[in-house]
Parts: sequence; C-alpha cells; structure tokens
Amino acid sequence: MTIRVGFVGLGNQGKPIAAHLAPAGLETTVYDVVRAPVDELAAGGARAAASLRELGERADVVGVCVPEDDDVRAVVRGRGGEEGLLAGLAPGSVVLVHSTVLPDTVVELAEAAAGQGVEVLDACVTGGAARAQKRQITWLVGGPAAVLERVRPYLEATSEVPVVHAGALGNGARLKLCINLVTYVQWAAAYESMALARAIGLPQEVLEEAGRANGQLTDLMLTYLATHKVPDEVRHSDGFQQLMRGHMAIAEKDLAAALRLAREAGVALPVGSLVSQSMARLYGVEDEWRR
Repeated sequence: MTIRVGFVGLGNQGKPIAAHLAPAGLETTVYDVVRAPVDELAAGGARAAASLRELGERADVVGVCVPEDDDVRAVVRGRGGEEGLLAGLAPGSVVLVHSTVLPDTVVELAEAAAGQGVEVLDACVTGGAARAQKRQITWLVGGPAAVLERVRPYLEATSEVPVVHAGALGNGARLKLCINLVTYVQWAAAYESMALARAIGLPQEVLEEAGRANGQLTDLMLTYLATHKVPDEVRHSDGFQQLMRGHMAIAEKDLAAALRLAREAGVALPVGSLVSQSMARLYGVEDEWRR
C-alpha cells in the first residue's frame, strides 16, 4: 500500500531527510515556518502546505524534526491559538518524532494523539546532515513493532542503513541521548588531545594521522577537529560564531537531557557533567563566561 507522507521542520537536519521522500515515489507534503526550504523541496516534487492542519490532512505518516520539546508539542498539538497536526490527521495516521527530546515528551504526545486514533513513535535520527544527504543516517525507533512496519517505507526511503528498533515507546529517545553522550565525550577527548599536541609543538595533521592509523580517532572526531583548522579570521567572524553558538545550544540541551535521565535513574555521569560545562570551549564560541 502506498502511503502519503509529510514532513515538518526543514532545517539543517530535516531538509536533507525530507528531500529523499518525493524522489522515492512517495506523495509528499512539507511545511516549515521558513519559506525557502519549502520552495526548494516543492521544486523537487513535494507539495507545500500552508498550515500544519493542511499537512496533517494530506499525510498518513508525518516526520517532525524541530529543535526543542516545546516545539514538538506545538507542532503536534498546536500553540497560541494555532492548530497543530492533530487538527488534520485522520485515525490510523502516525507521527514520527525525529527531534532529540525527553522520553516523557513522546509518551505525553502519544497519549494525546491516542484519543484521535493517531499513533506516535519516537524515530530519532543520528548521523548528521552529511549522512542524511547520502541516505546513511540511522533511525532509532521506539514503539510497537506493528506500527514500525507501517512506516517502514518512509524510513527506508530516507536511509539505506537498517533501522534500530529500541523497544517500547520512549526508548528511541533514550537511546539517542545515550548515543549523543558518546559523541560529545569523544569531541572533548579529541579537543584536549589536539590542544596538548599544539601546545607541545606537534602539528594537528600528525595527531590525526596517528589517530586514523590506530583507530582511536573516528571519522566523526576527525570531522569535528576539522572545525579547528578554520583560519582565525573566519573563526572570529560573526557568521562562524553564530553557527557554532547554534551547535553549542543543541549540544547543551541534549546533554542536559541525558543528565536529567541519569539523575532519575540514580546513575552518576561525572565525565558527561564536565563535558556539558565545556561546550563553548569545544565549539570555539567566544563567551568568556562559559569557557
């Protein structure tokens, strides 16, 4: 059976994911508060929706890729008098939450949607924008296996990597926070190794060559280290600082969520806690109060 798909949130991560849907032969509708990416995907075969309700009316499966928990709530349930997806979705529809959010947020939305016969899965994404363009992202999905099978055409249209079914609803979000913790701790290790190498006169390229040779520096860590090769005049520019500040805000949000889960579970994360306080330094954000 052919499914109609929709996508909300065409930012750095969302747009390259959504761009694969229409070319895969899926009837696709997209929505974003910024018009330019909507027009770009419409030129590639998608339809543009004027509202979240309209998108809901045109889709059986909707992916949501917006920054914060409150943003996801607003997209699904509406906010400030504006209708959300639930105003248009028919019974049997499925909402896929791609955003990195707390598990409780997904459960809350699933309970709200259940009254309309709408399913919610946490289908978190890991891999970044570059892998999204190549259909190499990994989906981390929480929720019933039967619902996962219904949305598999959507997931397989956007990635060639096998889907990871994490189990019950909320486990996709839990798994994503665990994976992100690994990522940011890796970056801290890469940063400190680079800082030491530079301070004692070792070129960064030699450190990277050695790290590649023995497998200790992953591709992701090398991509991160590349940001520290940018010329100083670029690193100090307003545009670069704005970009890095945005990445820093996402990282701090994700680590705060991981630490919250740890507190609730009674687990100490001393390294994660230290890393969470170091994101301005790791991203090269020029904020003397946070470095």
